[in-house]
Amino acid sequence: MESVVDVLIIGAGPCGLACAIEAKRNNLSHIILEKGSMTESIRRYPRRMRFFSTAENIEIGDIPFPVSNVKATRDEALQYYRKVAGYYKLNVKLFTEVVAITKENGIFRVATKDSEVYQAKHVVIATGYFDIPRKLNVPGEELPHVSHYYDEPYRYSFTKVAIVGGANSAIEAALELYRHDAEVTLLLRAEDFKVSCKYWLIPDVKNRIKEGKIKTLTYSEVKAIEPGKVVIQNTQTGEQSSIPADFVLLMTGYVPDIPFLLQSGIRLKEPDWVPVFDPHTFETNVKGLYLAGTVVAGVHTEKIFIENGRDHGKAIIDHILGRPVRQVKELVQRI
Repeated sequence: MESVVDVLIIGAGPCGLACAIEAKRNNLSHIILEKGSMTESIRRYPRRMRFFSTAENIEIGDIPFPVSNVKATRDEALQYYRKVAGYYKLNVKLFTEVVAITKENGIFRVATKDSEVYQAKHVVIATGYFDIPRKLNVPGEELPHVSHYYDEPYRYSFTKVAIVGGANSAIEAALELYRHDAEVTLLLRAEDFKVSCKYWLIPDVKNRIKEGKIKTLTYSEVKAIEPGKVVIQNTQTGEQSSIPADFVLLMTGYVPDIPFLLQSGIRLKEPDWVPVFDPHTFETNVKGLYLAGTVVAGVHTEKIFIENGRDHGKAIIDHILGRPVRQVKELVQRI
């Protein structure tokens, strides 16, 4: 493209859309490049998932989010964000994967997988974290019965399923699978579930464990995955054993696209891979290159949600326009 837009946003999730809305409200030209469909990460959520935040806390663009209950479902969110993008007539190019960002003479050149090049005065990376699973790096992790994603329970009915992880996604999958006649075993590296889990899930899963309807093995580290079984080691005793498993769900979280961020010139702080950025303006060490949403948190994806990431765009556009930056939620300051 020969034209130069004011703001190019990578990622059409809620935080990317919110940033584009702020740009449009302030008469800045914009384009959003999205590698998948609109709000792709939410589309890939479990089909029966309900959000942790209440509906008003995940609204964007000052558009009310009416829901049948206090917390929105995945389907309600997909409909809502699609309608908001349509209402604001956002300039979105879907199924366009960005592969490189370079800067020449003060202008960013953004290259896509299809060999297109877009030019922009400012770039916002709002890519989230859902594309790259946190790998265990054990033998058998790539077998066809192993997945880092869970969508719906019916495929797993009347089978043995091992679920690795102690956070929300693992617990929600375990409860749903148990209620659809799967034999579930939860494998936890620690003694208990993470303290950050949704408060209503813990009593439910612990009661099912007490009843013997969901099995749990604590201090368990996966050493290998084989057809029909998972080899585990007790992290306290060193003893190895195996459990039967027709399917294995690795609910171990996700990590940012580290090579892409580094290629863009953004410095990352090890060992958590948190990008270098100004917590007030969200500008990175590359002048004119910003971050919005979960991507600011490195591997600490539990620190940024739609609820506290949707306002990043307001601070970014304020900074681009050279006016006082509106303050965002305190949580960002503590990453």
